[in-house]
Amino acid sequence: MIIPAQTIRKVKPVNPFCERTKFCGVSFGLSSAGYDIRIAKSLRLMRGDFALASSMERFEMPNDWLGIVHDKSTWGRKGIAVQNTVIEPGWCGYLTIELTNHSIDNIWIEEGVGIAQIVFHRLEEPTEQPYTGKYQNQAAGVVPAIFEPDQT
Repeated sequence: MIIPAQTIRKVKPVNPFCERTKFCGVSFGLSSAGYDIRIAKSLRLMRGDFALASSMERFEMPNDWLGIVHDKSTWGRKGIAVQNTVIEPGWCGYLTIELTNHSIDNIWIEEGVGIAQIVFHRLEEPTEQPYTGKYQNQAAGVVPAIFEPDQT
């Protein structure tokens, strides 16, 4: 089940939590069925570039919630794609956002502007395996991919 605004408002899985707001012509905060996060640091994406960015918001996911990171339509119409990643139940930390510029233009993204939408889903019951992996309690700022050695 997708979680509606009134439940997101009660639980507040993101901090700081904002009602629907606009900055630089782009919305962020609570939406009818999700939450739009902001980029923590200004970023220039050259055409064809890929970059990592960090959210301004810190997450504390309940053990019965899962978040899916989606593009914002405004940025999609400019050619910016956000890789659709999953925020696991039980995960805490600042989100690293993966961005690609598919347009022929160089694009400037201002610090504090809405960059991606999170749609929250409720599990039938709390998972018995909440997230405890290598990105748990991820600090603010960009965190590159971490590869762990194979177990033999």
